[in-house]
Amino acid sequence: MILEERTYTIIPGQVKDYLDMYEKEGKPIHWKYLGIPIGWFVSETGVINQVVHFWRYESMAEREGKRATLYADPAWNDYRLRAGVRIQHQENRILSPVSFSPMK
Repeated sequence: MILEERTYTIIPGQVKDYLDMYEKEGKPIHWKYLGIPIGWFVSETGVINQVVHFWRYESMAEREGKRATLYADPAWNDYRLRAGVRIQHQENRILSPVSFSPMK
């Protein structure tokens, strides 16, 4: 199992608009291909204006296959272009559980 952490730093004042647009337009496409995420969050302290979401995959091969199918959808690519103007910075991390992790 792998866990993908995706962190987007949104232009100040645009977080609500970014989330509203995602919920209405991006989420139906995104979840269709990737499945239901572990969760979506916003930062309350520390670095603010961040949206963080986590996705679980059984393997890197599964992740790569699902993301390739997602990126083949023209509706997703159109959404990404329009939503992307609100993003200042993006960081992705792939996390693997240790032997005693409850999530495996």
